[in-house]
Amino acid sequence: MSTNTCMDPALCEQLKRVLDSLEVLLPQRTEKIDWRECHAANWRRNSLSGYLDPVPEIEGIHLDDLLGIETQKRELVQNTCQFLKKFPANNVLLWGTRGTGKSSLVRALLNYFAPQGLRIIQVDKDDLIHLPMIVDSIKHEPYRFILFSDDVSFEVGEIGYKMLKSALDGSVYAPPENTRIYVTSNRRHLLPEYETDNRGAMLVNNEIHHGEAVEEKISLSGRFGLWIGFHPFSQEQYVEVVRQWVIKLSQHSNLGNVWDQEAEKAAIEWGYNKGDNSGRIAYQFATDWVGKALLKQAP
Repeated sequence: MSTNTCMDPALCEQLKRVLDSLEVLLPQRTEKIDWRECHAANWRRNSLSGYLDPVPEIEGIHLDDLLGIETQKRELVQNTCQFLKKFPANNVLLWGTRGTGKSSLVRALLNYFAPQGLRIIQVDKDDLIHLPMIVDSIKHEPYRFILFSDDVSFEVGEIGYKMLKSALDGSVYAPPENTRIYVTSNRRHLLPEYETDNRGAMLVNNEIHHGEAVEEKISLSGRFGLWIGFHPFSQEQYVEVVRQWVIKLSQHSNLGNVWDQEAEKAAIEWGYNKGDNSGRIAYQFATDWVGKALLKQAP
């Protein structure tokens, strides 16, 4: 048979489908990130492992934009300064009420410290199993990296839980000297806690050594050197944060100050209807209030 003879068309089509399927499974070809220009990246999972995907634009949030959390800002900025100066610095757990600025604070750090060599890699909770691969790709870079995992919560036994625990414990998977781990969570111990956890030595679900089970639950959070708590605002704090946001947004829009007793009353009702007095809710109200005021003045 001639070498130019075509194969059976049906077989060719079948081979093409197989090759297309294999191509989907193979890792994407990605260029090495230029960290001089790129300040942040996301870890993207593929079928076999994953890759660092550069973030072209950084959210324009700044430390001064975050109101009502001055103590938390001061603690995190100080720890990050120590890290950037190659002084001893801790891994950090930011925990507490939703909407209080935990994630925004970490992102604001990047805008503040990027000129000093800070870089951030965001890793989803389910991708923490890839920590060894991630840190291996950056350990020789001359920059300082925060591995940031947002809104983390585990069930006992999850693979990501075990990998993060090993990394924080300084095991063979521990991040290199130019890397720290910052995690946010609504749960102080990153795990669900139940009423039965407080029943001392009573037999619960056939758990003989109950105290050891409780210790296991808190062992992960205990590996973070620095805990920073974020707590609900009182109504007075909430109103003050709303006031500051309304003034700031009004000035930015050349609107003039539209904060008055009517605005304060509306802000309180807004928080009541939302069932939350957090900084996020304060910003949402201010955006709505100032936006409506601008619309009234629009031609």
